[in-house]
Amino acid sequence: MKQMYPKNGRVILHVDMNSFYASVEMAYDPSLRGKPLAIAGNPEERRGIIVTCSYEARKFGVKTTMPLWEAKKLCPQLIIMRPNFERYRAASIGMFEILGNYSDLVEPVSIDEGYMDITNSYAHGSPIEIAEMIQRRVIEQLDLPCSIGVAPNKFLAKMASDMKKPMGITILRKRDVPTILWPLDVEEMHGVGKKTGEKLRSLNIKTIGELAKANDTTLKMALGINGKRLKDKANGEDNRPVDPEAAEEFKSVGNSTTLPRDISNQKELHKVLKELAEKVSIRLKRKKVLATGVSITIRYKDRKTITRSKKINNPIQATEEIFTVSKQLFQKHWNGNSVRLLGVTGTDLVEQGHAVKQLNLFNFEKEAKKEPLYHTLEKLREKYGSKIIENAAALSDIQKKQANIGTSTSFNKDFLQINRNNDKE
Repeated sequence: MKQMYPKNGRVILHVDMNSFYASVEMAYDPSLRGKPLAIAGNPEERRGIIVTCSYEARKFGVKTTMPLWEAKKLCPQLIIMRPNFERYRAASIGMFEILGNYSDLVEPVSIDEGYMDITNSYAHGSPIEIAEMIQRRVIEQLDLPCSIGVAPNKFLAKMASDMKKPMGITILRKRDVPTILWPLDVEEMHGVGKKTGEKLRSLNIKTIGELAKANDTTLKMALGINGKRLKDKANGEDNRPVDPEAAEEFKSVGNSTTLPRDISNQKELHKVLKELAEKVSIRLKRKKVLATGVSITIRYKDRKTITRSKKINNPIQATEEIFTVSKQLFQKHWNGNSVRLLGVTGTDLVEQGHAVKQLNLFNFEKEAKKEPLYHTLEKLREKYGSKIIENAAALSDIQKKQANIGTSTSFNKDFLQINRNNDKE
């Protein structure tokens, strides 16, 4: 499979969720499917604007940022909902956890889109096969559609993902730029807004192709340093790397499992949650991070999937702590029906050294008893270095073998694992 990848160069994916907020609401409430739906900031006010809308609404001419009164005029049957950002945030975490299964180089751009560098991911298949797997898993596990662009750099990947919506996969090579991109209006180019488009048209630059051939000095006078950058992109050039550190707040660690059978027994479901919490705890310790939030996912036998999350004042890492929060969320939101899949994720991660506990009356005494131990450990680290004493869960696999510590752990980064039988439910 390695021969399917370039010897020199990169393979970049841009994954873009389709009509994200509206799609999440449809996944949460299937009765909304096929109906014109809009998410709006102030549904009760005429001056409210459309945040996003379903493709059914777009057929009537409804668009993002359109005033609500105008949208209702175009589509009287339009269903208006307020945004539920906690729900969207949880779905976003699930999406990025799926992407993380195929590459460690994942860069979130916003809540509903991100780049992936899969240059070294050939073990998973060809680039197009990886794109198809991601698209399939996102729809099967989260019930959400996405479009994916496959290209040698970030700019072309972004342009490619916009070409087929919803549920499209587009390959855009550098050699395709003159025939596919150059004929397009300059405003259709990623990075060219309304004002920039007006400036370019004032220079008689109306297409991407004309921008690609424009005079450098003219562009610099009109657009400054951004002029040359836009010209480079118009020629298919973009050297920006995929940077996983660009959006720290999107980082999370999750594990999930499709159950061997539909289960409605509460005790059995709690046992599964405990096992998932343990796996998440082990991975948090390996990464030397703590979670300031916990998210759970429940998929019922009828395929309805819900994701619920909770912020935590004191960062956590231990199995019992993760399990306690997970169980609370489960008890609150489980409807009693048979469950097909469960997932637990630690979210909003912070580095171990930077995690500050906000001690309360409940845990102060317990923490105070540990203070002499913490003081001794700190002294040893000061004298011999920060790695002189490590938690067993943070040891590498080689170290564990040497120490005869037989801990079975999961390296699966999926928010929701597909079961081994590829059950599409």
